[in-house]
Order: sequence, then C-alpha cells, then structure tokens
Amino acid sequence: MSISSGDSDEGKSSENGAIFFKTGVQNQSEENRVLRQLRRTKSVTQAEQITEVERKARLSQPDKPIHKPRDSLLSWSSGFNSYEGFVNLGLLVLMLGGIRLFLENVLKYGVRINPLSWLLWMKHEHETDFYYHTPLFLLAANIHVVFAYHLEHLLAKDKIRGNIEFYVHAAHLGILLFIPVVILGIWTHMFSLLGRTVICIIYTILFLKLWSYAQVNHWCRSEKSWRKKVSRRRSFSFRKAQDHAINEEECDETTALNLTQYPDNLTLGDLYYFLAAPTLCYELNFPRSQRIRIRFLLRRMLEVIVISNILLAMFQQWIIPSVKNSFKAFSDLDYMRCAERLLKLAIPNHILWLSWFYLCFHSFLNTLAELLYFADRDFYQDWWNAKDVGTFWRLWNLPVHKWAVRHIFVPMMTMKYSKTSASVAVFILSAALHEYLVSIPLHMYKIGVFLGMMVQVPLVYISTKVEAKFGPRLGNLIVWASLILGQPLGIMVYYHDYMVKTLDPNILGL
Repeated sequence: MSISSGDSDEGKSSENGAIFFKTGVQNQSEENRVLRQLRRTKSVTQAEQITEVERKARLSQPDKPIHKPRDSLLSWSSGFNSYEGFVNLGLLVLMLGGIRLFLENVLKYGVRINPLSWLLWMKHEHETDFYYHTPLFLLAANIHVVFAYHLEHLLAKDKIRGNIEFYVHAAHLGILLFIPVVILGIWTHMFSLLGRTVICIIYTILFLKLWSYAQVNHWCRSEKSWRKKVSRRRSFSFRKAQDHAINEEECDETTALNLTQYPDNLTLGDLYYFLAAPTLCYELNFPRSQRIRIRFLLRRMLEVIVISNILLAMFQQWIIPSVKNSFKAFSDLDYMRCAERLLKLAIPNHILWLSWFYLCFHSFLNTLAELLYFADRDFYQDWWNAKDVGTFWRLWNLPVHKWAVRHIFVPMMTMKYSKTSASVAVFILSAALHEYLVSIPLHMYKIGVFLGMMVQVPLVYISTKVEAKFGPRLGNLIVWASLILGQPLGIMVYYHDYMVKTLDPNILGL
C-alpha cells in the first residue's frame, strides 16, 4: 500500500513537473514572441535611437571602431549632390575634343574663315549688284502695321461690330503670312537666301505681335463694354455708390501712377514701341527701367558682335565642309555612312545652337531691352536642368511660351477645351511656324520640321513617365539627347538638301 501510494505520489509530481515545464516553455516562447514584436516595432519606429544606442555601445569597446553605416557617395541613397569636379572634367574633355576636331578640320580643309565672304549672301549669286529688294520688302511691312492701327481705331469707335472683327483680323493675319510665300516664290532670284530667311523671321514675329495687339485691345473693349452694361442695369443704391467710390479710387491711383488706359493706348508710337520691344505679348503699360546701364549695355553689345562672328566662323570652318562631305552618303543612301555624318554634325551643330541661344536670348534681347528701358528681362529659365521635354519647352524660349499660354492655351481652357487639346493646339501652331521659317526661304516644301515638332508631343509624355519612374536625372538625359540628335539635325538635313540641289559650290568657298 505504501509502495503503491509512493508510486502514485511520484507519478503525480512528475506529471505536475511536466505540466509546469510545458507551461514555462509556453510562457517563455510567448515572451520571446512579444520581445521580437517589440524589437520589430522598435526597429521601425525608433530606428535612429537603436542606431545611436548601438553606436555608443560600439564606441565604448576597447577596439577603437572607425566604421559606421553609410552609403558610397555615388549611390543615389547617399544624398551626395556636389559634382562640380565632374562638371569641370566634362568641360575639359569637351574642350579638348573640340580642339582636336578643330585641328583635324584645319589640317583637312585649311583655314576657311573669311568674314567678307558672307557679303555674298547679300548679293545676287550671278551678279555683282547687292540686293536692295530685301530692305524694301521689310519696309513694306509697315503697311500691315498702319492697317492694324487704323483697324483698332475703327473698332474702338464701334464702326465695326460683331463677328466681323474676328474675320477681319483673321484675314489680315493670314494675308500677312501668305505674302512672303507668294513674293518669294515668284521672284526668288530677287532675294538671297539670307534675305529670304530674314524676311520670314520678321514677318513671323510681326504676325505674333499683331495677334497679341488685336487680342489685348479686344479684351479691353470687352471689359469697357461690360462695365457700361453693368452701370446701366444698376439703379442708384448704396452698392452702386460703393462701387463708384472704388472706381474713383482706382482712377486716382491710375492717374497718380500715370498709367495708360484704353483707348488712349491706340497711338502709332505705342504700337511701334511694342513692335521693337523684346516681347511678343502686348500690354498697355510695360514695366520700365529707370536708366540705361552703360557698362551692361556695352558688354551685351560686345557679346553680340563677337559671338556673331564666332558663329559665322564655325559655320564656315566646321558645318559647311561636314555637310559637303555628306553629299555622297545621302545620294547613295548609305545609311551607315549617313548615320556617321549626322553624328559628326551633331556636336558642332549643338555647339552652334548653344552659342546662338546665348547670343539671341541673353546678349541681343538684353541689348534691346536696355536701349528701350524694358524692365522685364525674363527671356529664359534654367532649361538645362529640365527633368522632362515638356519642362524644357516651357523654359527655354519664354517670349514664345508666354505668348502661347496667354493667347492660345488659356483662351482654349476658358472655352472649356481640355488641357490636352490646348497643348496639342500650341504644338501644331509652333510646328507650322517652324516649317514656315525653314521651307519658305529654302523653297523646299516638306513636312520634316513639322513632323519633328509634332514628335515632341509623345516625347513629352514618354519623358514625363521616365522621370516619374526613374528620376529626374534620366529625364534630363532624354532632354539633352533630343536637343543633340533631334530638330537641329533635322534642320541641317534641310540645308543639306538645299545645297545639294540649288547652291553653287563656289559660293562661300565650298
């Protein structure tokens, strides 16, 4: 009995021990699970504290640690963004490569720079008389200016009403662009290539400016007419008296600031100032600078003279021989050779384009603005940092961009068109004008430049998606690639075809 009782007690104690052990293991595993969960939570929510505690613990060790968690500098996650040394290296490599190409060009073709040879572009290809038709044609553009001026006076006096205003303006602007097509097409021999190019540029600028002039004056007439209608409908009341007091206060401020009001702006002096100003968007009161900065003006004028001659020299020494050597490749449709020629043209053509950008948008427009006391010098933004193609087109040529937004994009959005439709309309007009500036002077009516501009629409979409997925660096590379291998080379192909078909090889020393 005692033995059996002892055995029973021993069995119970062992069973209780097993249960206790099992419970202890379960409690410990639960404890470990909770600790692991706390560590995971802590590693997420208090990562910096854990790193700091670990760092202090490691520094307290006698092994004198020197390592800590950090990324390599060239990793995007490192946060490092100071690459001035690489920029200097790139500039040095480009400079050395350019010097080597220049020396190779001189050794192969000799020195071809001759400023006097450019005078041949101002004279007949087969005669010694200089052209005088180009300046006469440009002077004739004043007919359109005077017509626009008198038309606005008639509209201001309500001599022309309703939709007739729109049709008259549309017909006038259409004729303005169509006249160079007809005159330069019929009497081609009376104008040099340079003269035809200058005519098309001046008439395109005049087209955009007179469009802005007409639309702004229309806005002013609409506002004036609306105010008259509102004043007629209101009876005399406290609200009307309050509005009248506000209008009087605005008039007092306008008088104090000496601001021009519509229709007092309708003078020939005001119109010609706008036509000469470095802007395409008309305003009744442009911001004015207080004085002419003589040193600034002289620097910009010197840049215009020097860079213009550099561009002409580069064109003579670099571009023309390269285009000449591509004749056979294009004639034989040797695609590999054509690709090599185009790539060889890419660098000098792009350097030429960059120099032209600085000459036009910084040196020349600042010179013009300084002479005219025009205070808004926002002609370009940092397009070289553009993260996608759309950003580039918004930043590189601000006079055209502001005109397109003000006179096409915003009015179309006001008329309930979609943003995409308005953007495509802007690109279509821009593509048509680019084609106009190339095809009319060359008498080569293709659609290459137009298609090159319209390709920008899907390219904008693609570059935006690439930038969103892979970052702004790759988007910026797409922008530079499109500049180096895109439309500038397309324009060079146009000039190549023109020289193959029509230009005398003896001209300009070819």
